[in-house]
Amino acid sequence: MKDTIILGIESSCDETAAAVVKNGREVLSNVIASQADFHEQYGGVVPELASRMHVDAVYPCIDDALNKAGITLDYVDAIAVTYGPGLVGALLVGLSAAKGLALVSGKPLVGVNHLMGHICSNYICFPELQPPFLCLLASGGNTQIVHVKDYTDLTVLGRTRDDAAGEAIDKISRVIGLGYPGGPKMDKAGQGGNPEAYSFPLNHMGDTLDYSFSGIKTAALNLINQSKQKGEEIDLCDFAASYQTHIAKVLLHNLIKASKQTGIKKVCLAGGVSANSFLRAEAAKSGLDLYYPSLGLCTDNGAMIASAGYFEYIKGTRHDMSLNALPSLKL
Repeated sequence: MKDTIILGIESSCDETAAAVVKNGREVLSNVIASQADFHEQYGGVVPELASRMHVDAVYPCIDDALNKAGITLDYVDAIAVTYGPGLVGALLVGLSAAKGLALVSGKPLVGVNHLMGHICSNYICFPELQPPFLCLLASGGNTQIVHVKDYTDLTVLGRTRDDAAGEAIDKISRVIGLGYPGGPKMDKAGQGGNPEAYSFPLNHMGDTLDYSFSGIKTAALNLINQSKQKGEEIDLCDFAASYQTHIAKVLLHNLIKASKQTGIKKVCLAGGVSANSFLRAEAAKSGLDLYYPSLGLCTDNGAMIASAGYFEYIKGTRHDMSLNALPSLKL
């Protein structure tokens, strides 16, 4: 059976990325040009600046990915690209590059949902992994539980009604002075801390599988402000450990609940928050058949887009030049 080679392009936020993946699971190259250090001075991603930096980086990333894979565009079966969700200007840069390559090469264009890409990171790390399974997809912009019935057949069972888990971590990271990017800095700050030193609400949304993180974020802000007013010092290590552990417990509560409701014990973690060591520690206690990507594939990358593009491609998905960026695209 002939191998299928996909070039994946990702530019939804502040990473410009391109990768070449064979048969949806074998990474031949994976190139990422991160803007995180640049945006750190602003305390977060500046969309207009991110878009301009994508323009400078996108074609060098693509060239580098093809060179590292040892192929030319002639050997690629299709070009996969993120078309949402994300920052509209950033998305348009990657999408325009992919369209240009598709036009000059005659290769099929396959638009990919960024969220599906995160789920597909698990196929790269676990070649034996097959649907059906449940996936906890958690990042700075999304938190949801997805029933992966088949490779391209996904149903959302529950999602956040307000803040995403990653946003709740990022916001508090800025408030306590750790800055951007909040996720890895909060994780590092909490290492060795007492996860029970500070108490936060474990909000559950009744009988649903939905989430809410505005309450725990507000509770953390109140604790910080009250401590300042009293002239008391917060132990940063214990605070970071407690806050992240409580968020992890909320995330796992619904995932375990979904597993019981569906009878599916095989579960995956995906998205930037899946790199969080406190979430992984809580997940390890759950008794679930657990999978999660390597740290380098938890955050945005081109390999996950190429993997998702492969499954869309073999299903028959093709897009024409009218494909547009959809910043609020859902699964």
